[in-house]
Amino acid sequence: MLDRAHTASKRWTPRQREAFTLIGLLIVGLIAPLFVYPTFVMKIFCFALFAAAYNLLFGYTGLLAFGHAAFFGSAAYIAAYAAKVQGLTPEIAILLGTLAAAALGLVIGWLAIKRQGLYFAMITLALAQIVYFYAVQAPWTMGEDGIQTGPRGKLFGVINLADNMNMYWVTLVIFLAGFAILNRAVNSPFGQVLTAIRDNEPRAISLGYDAMRFKLQAFLLSATISGLAGATKAIVFQLATLGDIYFSTSGEVLLMVLIGGIGTVLGPVVGAAVLVTMFNYLAAAGAWVEVIEGTLFVAFVLFMRRGIVGMLSGLYARFRPRTAH
Repeated sequence: MLDRAHTASKRWTPRQREAFTLIGLLIVGLIAPLFVYPTFVMKIFCFALFAAAYNLLFGYTGLLAFGHAAFFGSAAYIAAYAAKVQGLTPEIAILLGTLAAAALGLVIGWLAIKRQGLYFAMITLALAQIVYFYAVQAPWTMGEDGIQTGPRGKLFGVINLADNMNMYWVTLVIFLAGFAILNRAVNSPFGQVLTAIRDNEPRAISLGYDAMRFKLQAFLLSATISGLAGATKAIVFQLATLGDIYFSTSGEVLLMVLIGGIGTVLGPVVGAAVLVTMFNYLAAAGAWVEVIEGTLFVAFVLFMRRGIVGMLSGLYARFRPRTAH
């Protein structure tokens, strides 16, 4: 009886797990600048948020999209243009980029969710390529040069983001806020419906759920948070380029989720950290980075489909001490 009570007391509610996860990420964010260059960590934050947003769509809803770079890159361009050309403050620039990604996500999502599987993936890729070709041709995007040397500005007209540590703390807050929104969505009744649609859509429909509406809402939320990540990245690095909106960026965010663990809370963060670190330290290898990236993709698909976090969770569940009843 006492053993059972002790075991029950150790079970955490979803809200408690969310809080513990956020506190853990906050602690990591607070101590990271003591060991790693802050700009490098900020890049991880931006791509981790991007990957977490993609994981909501792929990992929890079961929708494999190949065009998420459209939201990340378009938000980056809007934010960079607003900051450099329009002279707007960074919070307004990031907000405009995020809203632009949300609007684009609503349009692309409405068109794409009418199809499933490979057709859905191809529609998202085709529409994202249209956005890419617009970015190539539009005068305001500066073509292949992109929008460079945009000012970071002053947050709310007070906090000077030219100071790298000020920019770091703002990026950390944005990352934690976006991650908290996604985590709450996953652990809410809304997230449970998404999981039901992923596992068995006909059964979810038979229970009275409007699968199309829920999938569109998931797509919209994923696109919006992806835009938040892209807009923040543009302010942090003071540029937006065609690489942000190219289809290879969609492939990279998919690989981040695969490496970390599909449908896991921390998987996208771990996957983003691994891939960003690889790109950073293997940059001198040139084209070999793409070879290594492709090899990782094949290896995780064939041998580690649960990803790093999924594998570690499985090992913990297998070897953790059993409480006697």
